[in-house]
Amino acid sequence: MTLNFVPFEAERVLTWQGLLQAFEAGHRLPKPDIKDLFVYRGGDTVLDRATWIDGLGALVKVATVVPGNAARGKPTVNGAVTLFDDVTGELTGLVDFHLVTKWKTAGDSLLAASRLARKDARRFLLVGAGKVAQSMVEAYSALFPQAEFTVWSRTRASAEAMGLPVADDLEAAVKAADVICTATMATAPLIKGEWLQPGQHLDLIGAYKPGMREVDDAAMARARVFVDARATTLHHIGELIDPLKSGAITEADVLADYYDPPAAYVRQSAQDITIAKNGGGAHLDLMTAVYIQKAWAAA
Repeated sequence: MTLNFVPFEAERVLTWQGLLQAFEAGHRLPKPDIKDLFVYRGGDTVLDRATWIDGLGALVKVATVVPGNAARGKPTVNGAVTLFDDVTGELTGLVDFHLVTKWKTAGDSLLAASRLARKDARRFLLVGAGKVAQSMVEAYSALFPQAEFTVWSRTRASAEAMGLPVADDLEAAVKAADVICTATMATAPLIKGEWLQPGQHLDLIGAYKPGMREVDDAAMARARVFVDARATTLHHIGELIDPLKSGAITEADVLADYYDPPAAYVRQSAQDITIAKNGGGAHLDLMTAVYIQKAWAAA
């Protein structure tokens, strides 16, 4: 069996619409087995994610998260992605880690926004100014060509570096937005439920472990809440763990994930406030990596 390496240059043959189609097809396959392993050294993390989807293959993705790298001028997140044959389990591919992470993370929230954001959404607020926020500009623009972006960051210089209009007052920026995308490393809520306005959609990306949150209990209680996968979010990420524990929401308030019929994962009215929590499970890495591998091979 041939072993292929797919470099970041493969991005030139990818489309956001193609990735969303791959996600839709992948979620029609049997639900995967998914396992996550976290290893810590102070504030640094090793995250090992593995999955097998019957009919698609298996994947192991290892990531290191080193917040101190920002001061070193190096990426905060690094890692490796390996693909294995669905039938034999043989190693079939290595795909550039940053390529998979960019497209999986942005595509996950783009799929949610395609279903939940109002079709006339125009004012997009990015909370956070890192690489994820940068990729969301590209992703949202593919489906919302009328999108106008504003960015807020704890550090104004990082927001200005994105070359977009900068918000100084987070509360005012949230109240004025149609779509709010949070992509931070926050460990305490940044956005309050009292700020939210009818018709808004929120894509929550940043929190990925129990001690992290980006919105408060009031926001979760006011919104219609959706997740990409219940199995990787409900009891794994602070954004869900904390409001479930406090009683602000119940598991029944998490209305759907991508494995439910698409008709369950929708906005019901123009006045709905919707929240989609991006858990970014390994099954989405697998769907993304296979899409990338096939697109690169075809090119």
